[in-house]
Amino acid sequence: MLHQAILPFKLERTDEMITPRSGLVLFAELVRALKVRQRVERLFPRPGSNRGYEAWAYVEPLLLMMEGGGRHVEDLREIQDDSALRSLVGLEKMPSLSTFGDWLARSAAAGGVAAMGQVNEEMAGTVLSRLASSDYTLDVDTTVIESDKKEAAWTYKKVKGYQPMLGYLAENGICLTHEFREGNINAQTGALSFLEHCYGLCPKIMRLRSDSAFYKSDVIRWCQARGVGFTITADQSPAMKEVIRTVRDWKRFWGPEGEETDREVGTAVHLVSKTREAVRLVVQRWRDPQLQLFEPSGYCYHVIATNRDDLAAEEVVWFHNRRGQVENLIKELKIGFGMEQMTSGDFAANSLWFSIGVLAYNLAQAQKLLFLDPDWRSRTIATLRWQLIGVAGRLVRHGRRWVLRLAATVEKLAIFLELRRRMAQFLLT
Repeated sequence: MLHQAILPFKLERTDEMITPRSGLVLFAELVRALKVRQRVERLFPRPGSNRGYEAWAYVEPLLLMMEGGGRHVEDLREIQDDSALRSLVGLEKMPSLSTFGDWLARSAAAGGVAAMGQVNEEMAGTVLSRLASSDYTLDVDTTVIESDKKEAAWTYKKVKGYQPMLGYLAENGICLTHEFREGNINAQTGALSFLEHCYGLCPKIMRLRSDSAFYKSDVIRWCQARGVGFTITADQSPAMKEVIRTVRDWKRFWGPEGEETDREVGTAVHLVSKTREAVRLVVQRWRDPQLQLFEPSGYCYHVIATNRDDLAAEEVVWFHNRRGQVENLIKELKIGFGMEQMTSGDFAANSLWFSIGVLAYNLAQAQKLLFLDPDWRSRTIATLRWQLIGVAGRLVRHGRRWVLRLAATVEKLAIFLELRRRMAQFLLT
């Protein structure tokens, strides 16, 4: 008895060369335009035997998988089974899927983490060199990645996992650099060295925004010495609470569009510990009826330390609040590229996996910044997959060359053609 179908069609398989992800071909061309393969081959350790695969044989499929929406090593099967895509990008041979996990651990132990970090930083530098911005705002934040692996450490959120630190450029969303860390590492650890490294990669950084992880005397002193304007959320220690009580210039706080809020804003001066350097504080307060049970004033406070004397108190708050955008960028990396969970119980292997994820994220940013029209820049990777990557195409042979026939509108074909033209031009400049 035939199965009663809901819709009137039959299913059959075909051996035709068809890919459901034609847009990944454009991504593969982007990778070539930015010379990612050359960087990987130059920086990664060579395989231990002549029969072993080079690092690029693993990195390229992982980048294609992450760009296409894969989240686990097992999702590489979709790349392996897409013969049309592999023919177009020249990925005729792939290592066995069972070897990718071993390669991550083996390569990470042999220096692959540092190598991929440098690949990321070099590629980010190439993108920045093609942009016209004269100065940048650095947003620094950490994020917790939960893990049920027994090797993972406990985080401040009382879950086991990892806590990488990331530095983003606010003006374009590029992840300038990152450090993959154990979950129990204090966010303040290495703050100054991380800031110095970011500045070395991009001396055009003129502003710093951070949460209280960077509220440290050495960070503040470093910014003051280099003329870097900062807004940093300040810890509300007992000494800070005493300073808050000295605020006398409270006034109504208005939003950036003139909207009324339930908050007030005022200013004070605080002497930072050790250096005893005076730092301007911009304080917000608002009433919380429940807090009156424990605090007679009934006020909640939020304190921002800054050296931005060019901004009024309200403008400091507006500027600092825009650092909330970094949370969206981290969400794009974690949810958009599958970095909200790690692939292994091995810390080094996870560090390499995360670094490849950062590279995939930055490459997607580069595609929007350098080759797509400006209206694409605010679109997430999920939107790119829906509108650009997930386009069906049939691969046919004409003479000695392949032809990819897209199942797309004339307008979408025009986008593909223009993208390829711009990337070809990029290689010539």
